[in-house]
Amino acid sequence: MLSFLKRCALGGAALAAASLALAAPADVAGPAAPAQDQDYPSRPITIIVTFPPGGGTDLLARKLGMRLQESLGQAVIVDNRPGASGNIGSRAVAYARADGYTLLMANSSFAINPGVYRNLGFDPKADFAPVANVGFVPSVLVTAEGFGIASLQDVLAVRSEPSLAYASCGNGTPQHLAGEMLYETSGTYLLHIPYRGCGPALNDVVAGQVPVGIVTLSSASALIASGRLRALAVTSPQRSPVLADVPTVAEIIGQPFELDQWHGLLAPSHTPAQVVRRLNEAVREAVAQPALQRELMDLGYTPQSPGKQALAQGFRDIVWNDIDRFGLLARKIGLQVD
Repeated sequence: MLSFLKRCALGGAALAAASLALAAPADVAGPAAPAQDQDYPSRPITIIVTFPPGGGTDLLARKLGMRLQESLGQAVIVDNRPGASGNIGSRAVAYARADGYTLLMANSSFAINPGVYRNLGFDPKADFAPVANVGFVPSVLVTAEGFGIASLQDVLAVRSEPSLAYASCGNGTPQHLAGEMLYETSGTYLLHIPYRGCGPALNDVVAGQVPVGIVTLSSASALIASGRLRALAVTSPQRSPVLADVPTVAEIIGQPFELDQWHGLLAPSHTPAQVVRRLNEAVREAVAQPALQRELMDLGYTPQSPGKQALAQGFRDIVWNDIDRFGLLARKIGLQVD
């Protein structure tokens, strides 16, 4: 529906522009849009973050915004629009003017939501243009130090009733799906206990109220470093440089397992290609800075490495692939949030 409305709006704008060009003197009419693209950016840029202030995605957007402000020469404003697992902020960007001045900072929840929400109010593939990924953060399986679980093998060995419980950051989150993927690949069923965010889930795991937690590494890293939590495995395809001595789930189960939560910028669809390229270049330049890389690592992120995946098309492939695979998994397990 939204894509249709956009096409209608674009068609109407084109007719209006053509009428003005016919009515204007020859020295006034001209290719205004390409000139505007070349001048981009000429005013402040807004990055809409789909989560509250103070969280990992918000901090990432603010650190990136500072670098983009320096390289693009315009103010970068972070606007938090939390709610509905990110759908409120995403919808605002989907309806925004496609000129590069309103961007979305989102994570893998953006790709999960189409499979678990019936009424998004937008079409993620038709209404967005992925711009650039900034970094990845895996989920990590943790348990309270001293709880009696020494490894992921101990978790997978529990096949009796009642099943071992795990806390996640909420229904339909990447951490919830990581638990479902673990069941699909290992055959071990874990009882899912959803929380309203990773923080509350971690509180109960640290207190020993729930045996295992599957949370973002960025939310758990300080508790792991302090010794209050034991990290059992990470869900990234390779070991995280933040926890180099912690194995991956794939290593332990002996088959592919990947849920590496991306965090990147998207723009409304039909944003001019030249503008998308300019933004992608600015993000890649920022992520290549050693200072920002250190800051990302401190937050638990693995910075996006150079290569095809760092380009807009490469990021698009990541996002579209996640939408497809998470949608398939959601249908398979009958997961629906609304």
